[in-house]
Amino acid sequence: MSIVAIYPGTFDPLTLGHLDIIQRSARLFERVVVAVALNPSKKPLFSLEERVQLARYATATLANVQVVGFNSLLAQLALEQHAKVLIRGVRSVSDFDYERQLAQANQQLNPQLDTIFMTPNEKYAFLSSTIVKEVARHQGDITTFVTSEIHQAVLNKFAPH
Repeated sequence: MSIVAIYPGTFDPLTLGHLDIIQRSARLFERVVVAVALNPSKKPLFSLEERVQLARYATATLANVQVVGFNSLLAQLALEQHAKVLIRGVRSVSDFDYERQLAQANQQLNPQLDTIFMTPNEKYAFLSSTIVKEVARHQGDITTFVTSEIHQAVLNKFAPH
């Protein structure tokens, strides 16, 4: 039986912590769908199209990973993608509590969807997209936080015009 997993997020931008979870998920599941959420309430730095393209660059070597953008209920997207597993990254207890609530809501909306929680590699446990943007905004070095393509894209966003 082939199991499709979906890994959703805003990915603004996708970090090496996200990529770590994607790579490990790709070893566990036949197909992994990286679902990039529109999520305008977070006021993303990158457009949905930019975030999808950057995620595609970052995952290009992973043959069983597909990147899609979405602006719907995650439970609905999972049905459309035939996903049975929802992957959520958790770095802390507070992350877990929030993610557990989301998992329960998704279970109600799509009873066929099971959520698994993955912790990132220890060296990325502190890392978030917000940290990447804050460090870059203040001209800090983000080379150890993101891929080279994403690094350049972030620098371009904060370059003086």
